[in-house]
Amino acid sequence: MADTKAARPPAALGAPAAASARTVLLRRARELALVPALSLLMVLGTIVNDSFLTERNLISILGASAALAMVVLAESLVLITGKFDLSLESVVGIAPAVGALLVLSSAQSGWGTGFPAPVALLAVLVAGAAVGAFNGVLVVRFRLNAFIVTLAMLIVLRGLLVGATEGKTLFGMPDAFYSLATTTFLTIPLSVWLAAVAFAVTGLLLKYHRVGRALYAIGGNADAARAAGIRVERVVLGVYVVAGVLASVGGIMQTGYVGAISANQGQNMIFTVFAAAVIGGISLDGGKGTMFGALTGVLLLGVVQNLLTLAQVPSFWIQAIYGGIILVALMIARVTTGRAQD
Repeated sequence: MADTKAARPPAALGAPAAASARTVLLRRARELALVPALSLLMVLGTIVNDSFLTERNLISILGASAALAMVVLAESLVLITGKFDLSLESVVGIAPAVGALLVLSSAQSGWGTGFPAPVALLAVLVAGAAVGAFNGVLVVRFRLNAFIVTLAMLIVLRGLLVGATEGKTLFGMPDAFYSLATTTFLTIPLSVWLAAVAFAVTGLLLKYHRVGRALYAIGGNADAARAAGIRVERVVLGVYVVAGVLASVGGIMQTGYVGAISANQGQNMIFTVFAAAVIGGISLDGGKGTMFGALTGVLLLGVVQNLLTLAQVPSFWIQAIYGGIILVALMIARVTTGRAQD
């Protein structure tokens, strides 16, 4: 009997270890699967249009994807903690609009306050942080449903943007509002470099810093994280604030890329944001995903949109395709994780 009992534990321990290793490999394969998919799209692009692989077009893809990348980064951090923030798309519009209204004269549909450009840009970041802090307080302190809270905030901010701008398009801001998109380094816009640095730094923090490990722990099991000494409420609140700031930076990038701020800036952007995050391996259940996966999701959607544009596909089909991509990604997630999304 003793020999039999002694023989069983190694096999019993080996099975969970093998299952865990298999799960990790499946998740890693899901993230890296986008790399050959991107390569395939690049080949397809050369077939669709001869100008696809030109330096000008590739830089255009990166420039057009920079603002999206910042918002995807913001949403990914929130999702890793097991929460949602749908209002980020409205922050992309309202935050830079606040800065523009502070710096523009009343004749230019501004508030006529005459703030200098640096102060106005600081106000953009403060506006994003304020929205994130408000969302965080409602979700963390009052324990309201994150999905409903941020959906309501999305609607509120959308209305405030239209009301503050009176439905007009704001333009004529100082060059500082456009510099991230118009200034280049090695022929690549600063917005692209900033997004790349933001992803790299965040990826390193998530992998090696205790704060990053805390985010994964909270998303995996908030109660267990709290029992381990992690200040869950403070960390989640901080994530919401950081997400608001990142989205406001994305709004500045979008403003520079477009050259103006419209009353519907950022509208429907959240669908693309979730598409990029989900196909990049960020779990809607929380506690899973990497910045590399999220970045490849952004690049994949950027290439898809560029290909569809070059192929002269009507814009309304692009949203339908993004929706299909999300559904496929969710089905892949079901297979790779072995459990359904909640």
